[in-house]
Parts: sequence; C-alpha cells; structure tokens
Amino acid sequence: MADDGQRHVRVAVIGSGFGGLGAAVRLRRAGITDFVILERADAVGGTWRDNSYPGCACDVPSHLYSFSFAPNPQWPRNFSGQPHIRAYLERVTDTFGLRPHLRFNSEVRAMRWNGEELRWEIDTAAGSLTADVVVSATGPLSDPQIPDIPGLADFPGKVFHSARWDHDYDLRGKRVAMVGTGASAIQIVPAIQPEVERLTVFQRTPPWVMPRADRRITGAERWLHTKVPATRQLRRQLLWGIRELQVGAFTKRPGELGLIESLATSHMRKAIKDPALQARLTPDYRIGCKRILLSNAWYPALARPNVDVVTSGLREIRGNVLVATDGSEAEVDAVIFGTGFHVTDMPIAQRVTGARGTTLAEEWKDGMAALRGSSAAGFPNFLTIIGPNTGLGNSSMILMIEAQLNYLVDFMRQLDVLGDRIALDARQSAVDGWTRTIQERMQRTVWNTGGCDSWYLDAGGRNTTAWPGTTSEFRRATRQVDLAEYRVIRPAQRQPDDQPTPAVGGRATAEEVAA
Repeated sequence: MADDGQRHVRVAVIGSGFGGLGAAVRLRRAGITDFVILERADAVGGTWRDNSYPGCACDVPSHLYSFSFAPNPQWPRNFSGQPHIRAYLERVTDTFGLRPHLRFNSEVRAMRWNGEELRWEIDTAAGSLTADVVVSATGPLSDPQIPDIPGLADFPGKVFHSARWDHDYDLRGKRVAMVGTGASAIQIVPAIQPEVERLTVFQRTPPWVMPRADRRITGAERWLHTKVPATRQLRRQLLWGIRELQVGAFTKRPGELGLIESLATSHMRKAIKDPALQARLTPDYRIGCKRILLSNAWYPALARPNVDVVTSGLREIRGNVLVATDGSEAEVDAVIFGTGFHVTDMPIAQRVTGARGTTLAEEWKDGMAALRGSSAAGFPNFLTIIGPNTGLGNSSMILMIEAQLNYLVDFMRQLDVLGDRIALDARQSAVDGWTRTIQERMQRTVWNTGGCDSWYLDAGGRNTTAWPGTTSEFRRATRQVDLAEYRVIRPAQRQPDDQPTPAVGGRATAEEVAA
C-alpha cells in the first residue's frame, strides 16, 4: 500500500491531526524513522481540516493551542481561525519532513493483533500492512453524530453536519434550521444570520457563554515574538499558568463558580433585553458542567428579528416542516446539525481486534478505560493519543497531547531496551486501578455534580472523557512508562498475569494522580 512498496513498519500512526502529526514529529526526533501516517482524507489537519464552517475558530488562545516544539510567532489573533490553524499544521508537516511518511486516502478498515508474530495486521482503503506498534490519533472530534430524527430521510431540502459543511450550497435568502447550541453553533449562527431569510435555532439546553477576549495581534507583537523568543515563551507560560490556577474550582470546589456564572449572566443580559428570552437562555446547571463557550456575537445574533429560538429538541420532520418536542413548527429549506461527535463511542474502536479476539468497542461496552489515557488491556503495543479521561474543560488539549507523546517515546525506548520482537500489554489490574482513581476523583468535579447531561458522560452516565486535574499532574503521570503496569510478551511465550515484570530505569507511579 505504501508508495515505496513497504509492507511492514515499526510504527503505524492513524490520523494526521494534532495528535498524529505530533506523534510523527516526536518519533523522528527520537531517531525512529520507520513509520507511516495513515490518513483517511487527502490532506492533513484532522478536525481543523474537516471543520470549515463559517466562523470556525479555536476557543483556546493560539499561543497555547500550538506545539511547544513548533512555536508560531506570527499568529494573527488571540483566537485564530480555522484557516490559520490548518495552515499551521501544514507548516509543521513540511518543517519536520513528514510528507514522505504520509499515506493519504488510507482509512483503516480493520486491525487485528497477531499473537504469533507480535505485530498488528492493518487493512486500509489503500491496501494492507503490518506494524510492530500502532498509535491511534483519530481524535474524539472526528466522526460527526447526527440524531435519528423521524422523517429526516424524507426531508426535501438540504441537510448537513457542521463538520461536513457544504460550501456549494448558498444559504442566502434561505430559511435555515440550526439544530444544537454547542461550540460550533455559537460560531455558525452569528456568521450566517445576516444572510439568511429566517434562522430557527433548536436549543435543548442553553449553554453558558462568556465574553471572548479576542483581538488582532499587532505587527509589533509579532516582530517581538520572532526576534525575542523569550517573549513568546513568556506569553505561553502566562496563558498556561492562568488556566492551571482555575482548575481547582472545576475539579474540587464547584461551589466557587457562582461569580463566573454572574459574569456570564451579565454578558447575556447586555445583548438580550427581552425578559422571556433571557429566561430561555439562562442555564439551570452549574457553569462548567458543560463546556463553557466564548462569544461576543452569539447573543446579539439571537436578538435579531430574523432569528427564532426554540427551547426544545427536534421531535420529527414532516416534509419541510420541523416539529419540536413542544409542538411548535418551523418550515425550512435547510437543516444544519451542530450535534457533536462520537466521543465516548469512538468508531475506530469497532475496527480494532486485540489479543483476546475481542474488539476495543466490545472491551469498552461498559465505558472506555485505558492506563494513563493510552493503553487498553489486551491490546499490546497499541497506544491512544487523546484517549479516555484526557479531555480538558478549560485549557489547551495540545498540552495533554504532548504529555502523551512523552509517554509514547518512553514506550518505544522500553521496547528497545527489552530487545527485539517484544510487546507490552497493559495489565488489567493496572488499568482498573488507574480508572478507579480517576473515577473517585471525578465524583467531586463540576462535570459530575453540576446537574447537567453533557458529552463528557457515556451512555452509562460515567465520565470517561475529562481529566480531573491539572495538565502538570498529567504530565508527571505520563513522564515515563512503569513496566510494573505491563506484561512483557515475547514470541511464543506469554507471562502469567501474576508474574512481576522486571523494572527498567526510573518510573512514575500511579500514586502521583491519587492526591
């Protein structure tokens, strides 16, 4: 399947978003060049390639939402838009010489662990290959989720998800329904409101929205960050430090978030003067329970005369008429779904079959779980970037990704130290212990106590998405691989579960996250 005819690689990386490209860079810097990046599309970028809807931008400051090893002194705004972030990832690809490793249009269809050969057999849309180690960097925001609405298949107009925007469809003068009021919707609605004839927003649960402290970064600032790198580093450290200080309120003391709620309420009331609409837009749960959104344009757009806010879910579709659960109706020409992604039921999990003959989805039927967010028991030499319980509610996911990349590099080092044709399989007891600690800490967080139903929670109501601590804690917990948490598998010889694995070098321990 590879351009050079190569059929076996040391490492196969799945995905070319921040996680996949970051993994590739760190592998090269560790001296590992025998790897491929399997990408289902025809370009790099991941979620920043797929999400190109009007108004698309990041809600984390750009100088923090970028790799520490690939700083960009030329960010144009505090919160840069999708085109700039995608261009940044293209530059990272070129700067670090990743193009020869990329295999486009190579969606992974199935993967199976070969216990005889101690390698992964991978079937892709472009052919088959094998790999000693697989790094899954498909990301939680890669597969759109559209609800099963009765009558949707017979809707005569245009239908698409925010992550699959149809740029060939002209919204001007159309009657449009926006289903959902999450992070994408609050950017889309202000962008399209001035050009549509009528916009109906279907809101099941109102979000908490804070002001967006966005501005253009001046030429003088960009010059200074280019000529004096220390200023760029200081800016990043300040952005990081402020967010680290905020974590405690979300994870330990949700009761302290009342002041933030009052600021968000004031922000809403400045733009929304109608008391009835104010009431419909005021959340009844603790701020932070769902993702806090940032926008200066959301509320002014909702106050415009061509916008209707329906404060109930979409029940059914009859022809081109959308019927809400409260019985209200709206006749529309187009329906845009801003209804999120498959986060707690990642589709890649259905395609990965491990050492037990079961898929990752089957192993995770009661909830996702992976040692230090990376290793699932029964899936040797398989690491996940942005795995279970690595999500953040108030900081940059790039910080968590880089911590997991540290873990990946040490994982590869341990394999080299142990010898040829070695596999490491996370012990079930280690995964269970890690998960138990995470869930115990989760009990007091705002995500579990805030009184909302969010995408952080799986079908069983367990929070398998968020990390209940600071990024510093996670970095310490993933600094090195603890071999005591793994079984060492050699060809035709599997160690029993209760036999300790000899330690190699210094280790970080699970107790580090128990505090």
